[in-house]
Amino acid sequence: MSGSGTTADDGDPLQTAVWRLRSRGCWTDAAALLEPHAAAPAGALQRTALLTERCVYTESGWAEADEALRAAEAVAQSDEERGAAASERGYLAYASTLFGVRDRADEARSALGRAAALTAPTGRGRALLDFRRGLLAENVADAPQAARAAYRRAHEGATAHGDPLLLSFTWRHLAGLALRDGELTEARHGFSESLRIREELGYLIGTAPALAALADSEDEPVASRLRTEAARLVRLLKVPTWLAARLDAAPPAASV
Repeated sequence: MSGSGTTADDGDPLQTAVWRLRSRGCWTDAAALLEPHAAAPAGALQRTALLTERCVYTESGWAEADEALRAAEAVAQSDEERGAAASERGYLAYASTLFGVRDRADEARSALGRAAALTAPTGRGRALLDFRRGLLAENVADAPQAARAAYRRAHEGATAHGDPLLLSFTWRHLAGLALRDGELTEARHGFSESLRIREELGYLIGTAPALAALADSEDEPVASRLRTEAARLVRLLKVPTWLAARLDAAPPAASV
């Protein structure tokens, strides 16, 4: 999932309103607040990120996200803006591939590679780009070592730029790889940090996945309690749809 965007701590009334809607799964309403700013590169990119996140959590809305992405690409002017738009294209194409909507893996690789060429190595967007390249390596290319290296670069970048939301994602995915390798203590620490950050930020839509991921590294009866709480949140918020299915069928995995 994207770690981009702002939180309620930014002080901008518009961004605070957008964050509060986004964090509760009201992406359409949040995107509507940005429509008056959609002619500017920053507004267009943020609107695209919101609608793409909706796709990831609801497995729907793909056409609208693609339309917003094309609009963002059309108004991008600087290399940094074009790089950010390419990163969004890569992430949307990755998500489409991951959820079996349409195989866009080649498009994802190409777009993220283009983003890497356009994004400054020390820029704020580089950390998010590294994270997304890690997702592609882990979940499409099945290259966990490459994924781990990308997640670590993203983690360092998110720390340097003070991006706690992105840190919640890098902690979680590094923990997922640790769990895959049987490193339970490391996995439990990473999942716990991810959950702590999301709770502190009030990122409600991301709390259930963090609970379910932590459950994978815990023993009973703690694991069952965590999954029960995750299921309660999913029923309340109706997202993420993919986690709802997993909680009904079997212990969830930390893959998205």
